[in-house]
Amino acid sequence: MYRINTRFVRLAGLFTTLFMTHIALADWPNFRGPRYDGISDEKGLKTTWKEPLRLVWEREIGSAFSSFAAVGDRLYTCGMADKQQVLICLNANTGEVIWKKAFEKQYRNEHGDGTRATPTVHDGRVYILGAHGRLLCVDAENGSDIWEQRFEKEPTWGYSGSVLIEGELAVATAGGSFGSIAAFDRKTGKPAWKSSEDLVGYAMPYPFTFDGKRYIVGFSGTSANIVEAATGKEALRTDWKTDYDVNAAMPIYHDGHLLLTSGYKTGAGLFKLSAAGGAIKSQEIWKNKSLLTKFQSCVLHDGFLYASDQEGFKCVEFLTGKERWSQPRVYNGTLVLAEGNLFLLTENGELRIGKASPDGFTPTTTAKILDDRCWSVPVLHNGRIYARNLERVVCFNLK
Repeated sequence: MYRINTRFVRLAGLFTTLFMTHIALADWPNFRGPRYDGISDEKGLKTTWKEPLRLVWEREIGSAFSSFAAVGDRLYTCGMADKQQVLICLNANTGEVIWKKAFEKQYRNEHGDGTRATPTVHDGRVYILGAHGRLLCVDAENGSDIWEQRFEKEPTWGYSGSVLIEGELAVATAGGSFGSIAAFDRKTGKPAWKSSEDLVGYAMPYPFTFDGKRYIVGFSGTSANIVEAATGKEALRTDWKTDYDVNAAMPIYHDGHLLLTSGYKTGAGLFKLSAAGGAIKSQEIWKNKSLLTKFQSCVLHDGFLYASDQEGFKCVEFLTGKERWSQPRVYNGTLVLAEGNLFLLTENGELRIGKASPDGFTPTTTAKILDDRCWSVPVLHNGRIYARNLERVVCFNLK
């Protein structure tokens, strides 16, 4: 009979716990990543390539603007098939389809067809909001239905905000009788609260902690509303009007300051928040047109904002709104950051990798990885980059 070494078992258990914690932290379970900021915890990615990037796999999946949720060895995104919007689970290592689920009729638009939102994965479930307003929760293992809600105030360019999981709540941009922002029990779909009667916005609800309390910023078509995460009670409302009522870029909260950005003629503004009894007050620090992000969200790094907006690729000081540099004609691109390096995917499918610096951007690697329109944010996961255009997903090894 073998004698069990209890010390070894304890050490093995500790190692397993640490390993699983590391894996969990490395996951990218929702739009803009685990902190909703476009910043990855990936380490050791190769940023200077003299040889071509190594293609791992590619797959046609049908039209959508969805980005990716990457959890473990699975990749979740959306496509189109048989005139239906389709939620797709892929093997992240091979690109093989594990399961796919048609969940809403096709969405057609002159700028690109298909789902706008990105799947959110949490606690073994996947949450997706279709372009026509069907909010669906399914089993992450096999795609089977768990619960659904249907919204009725479809905005001009379709429902686009990804689902936020905040504690026990699933929070979405809803509209109509549900309110501009609506929260549901994430397990059952039962309505929990609603806030604001404004037009539906296009951005994912954004969570943050201020003065020891959790809040959510919901962008409507005409305003930015800060509500208490637990109750939906409005704490601050800021008018934010754009042409066509398009507020699609994610806000950023940092060190008591809230950044709002939009495209067209509106621009950006930074607001200093302060507690005011049961509400929040804001003081405008700056407001200008240094950033004009139609749908692209900024990345904040070491006090500087980076974005490829409707005019070009830019660096702007966070606290002053002063532009440090701009590369014109590099517009409508999407960004992620890892270890101080920017991974820029231009709208025509060129990947540019280089250090994030207020002194300028000089890519150490430039590679054409896709054709056609690329408006979906790439994702870094397990040493690889996943990117897509409307129809096709590609995976490249960056180790």
